[in-house]
Amino acid sequence: MKLNYDKKSKDPTYFIQMGIRNGKKTTTKNVKRIGKHSELLAITTDPLAYAKEQVALFNQQYKEGKTDLSFKIDFSEKLSFSDDTASKSTLLNIGYFILQHIYHDLRIRDFLSDIQAGSKATFDCDTINRFLTFARILEPDSKLGTFDKLDTYYERPSFGYQHILRFMDLLQAHFDDYLEHLFLNSCRVVKRNTSVCYFDCTNYYFESEREDEEYVDEVTGEILKGLRRYGPSKQHQPSPLVQMGLFMDGNGIPISMCITPGSDNEQTCAVPLEKKIAKMFHGRPFIYCADAGLGSYDIRTFNSMKGRAFIVTQSVKKLSEKLQQAVFSDCDYRRLSNHDPVTIQEMKAFDRFKEDNLPLYQDVVYKILIADKAVDTGLYEEKTYKNGKTKMVKAKGLLKQRIIVTFSRKMMEYQRHIRNGQIERAQKILDNYNVEDVKKGPHDVTRFIKRTSVGKDGEKASDHYAIDRAVIEKEEQYDGYYAVATNLEDRAEDILAINSRRYKIEDCFRVLKTNFDARPIHHRNRRRIIAHFMICYTALLIYRLLENKLDEYGTHFTTDEILETLKNMNVTNTQDLFYTASYQSSKVCTSLNGIFELGLDKKYYRPKELNKKIKKISG
Repeated sequence: MKLNYDKKSKDPTYFIQMGIRNGKKTTTKNVKRIGKHSELLAITTDPLAYAKEQVALFNQQYKEGKTDLSFKIDFSEKLSFSDDTASKSTLLNIGYFILQHIYHDLRIRDFLSDIQAGSKATFDCDTINRFLTFARILEPDSKLGTFDKLDTYYERPSFGYQHILRFMDLLQAHFDDYLEHLFLNSCRVVKRNTSVCYFDCTNYYFESEREDEEYVDEVTGEILKGLRRYGPSKQHQPSPLVQMGLFMDGNGIPISMCITPGSDNEQTCAVPLEKKIAKMFHGRPFIYCADAGLGSYDIRTFNSMKGRAFIVTQSVKKLSEKLQQAVFSDCDYRRLSNHDPVTIQEMKAFDRFKEDNLPLYQDVVYKILIADKAVDTGLYEEKTYKNGKTKMVKAKGLLKQRIIVTFSRKMMEYQRHIRNGQIERAQKILDNYNVEDVKKGPHDVTRFIKRTSVGKDGEKASDHYAIDRAVIEKEEQYDGYYAVATNLEDRAEDILAINSRRYKIEDCFRVLKTNFDARPIHHRNRRRIIAHFMICYTALLIYRLLENKLDEYGTHFTTDEILETLKNMNVTNTQDLFYTASYQSSKVCTSLNGIFELGLDKKYYRPKELNKKIKKISG
């Protein structure tokens, strides 16, 4: 700040003048009136010296963050004109400062600088990647939608939409290196728990009626499969799909991912991705944990080598007859809580509404079976014939593994409650509809409806429908039972505890699809589809690291609470003099400021102060 007055005037008015930089715009403004020369003579013999002393005092107070500003407000002043069709908010988000802190710690800028140096790109790859990632967390939209809202961030980045597309092509070309870089540098942010690696797959559908065609190379004969392909959809969408395989560590933080065509068998992507992870781990052993659909014979065999191990869900229905007899044999079961012997009959018979039986109702019982023959667990392997064709056949090899079978009365009651509701709906179909007109499926309620054809000799048979009690009884015998297969010799409770944390990877997919709007995917080009998921993956990693830091700080909040806080951390420009927070303090806000020490819990911010925070984060 400096002194401003008209030196030619005989009775000048002294003002404190401030230089203001707002983005690329630089202006000066009189922020405080000291007084006229004639007025100051009443209190001092040297008004000019007095005015200079007031400027020095103001500068000192400004440094301390306490200033007395005076400015005029004209309530008749009109809004400045804009060529925009619709009016935009002037709020600027500073919540992304928190995300940028983690982004910087991941050293993504260094990685992107290296690949940009080896290309002809003239645009700033790091700036594009940063704000595409932040937008995916704070306000997910299409790339064009994100481009149109760049001026809602405090830094107001500037780059062309065409640069976004070119950057995505460049990013995809370094897929494996980028994911490895993220993992290795994430170890600098938090301590990674890679003793257990959880794996699962999901798919994303496209609003398209055509799948990508296959291309056969005329020289090598290599078949290049399109990325968007028809396959079994978990959302039951009759649309082309892409498939994402995701590995997660024991704390719920992503390790790596792969993107494959929607028509591929999800089991075939696990081992190739595992090999890449084993390389990143430099040979450190880990436990592979997944559900039954990703526990094939090949996967279990691969995870029985080089110190690796597996824990996978095992379908009781797919066990051999001999093993099923052992499961339903009411002996050798023990309570998981204290290992006391107990029978399944006792678990099914006690009064669950009696308060004394609550510990037993909440408990789980278990027994351990040896299942060294792969065929006994219903496993299949791919066999290749001389003509080049492949077929899935029963795996007859030996595989060291144990089956931990559990039974839960609480789960049994839940499963029967669900089935009873399905049986009621099946009965309503019989009472009110033509059964032949009802859509049927292997897991639909119509599986409980039995058709019987009755007719006399020479006459056309007539169909009769009724509830099939045999199907109900067959399903009921599996109620409450659950099993996992493993080659570990650890205690049953430790194995089951590891397996119970698989829900976190489902939560990763939920965040991607629900909070980050990973679909719809506004791309057709293969490279840009993959780059889109790389950006989504980066956003997920940063968010999970943030969540982990909050947990380490001793606080835990829901995804919605964290994201809502970051989205609402906006400031508004007050006459280019300072920024006023338009958000309130909260438990989440307090915790974030306690962790990152960015001081984003104030009511007012000077422009220089926010600029310094950006520089501090970026190093």
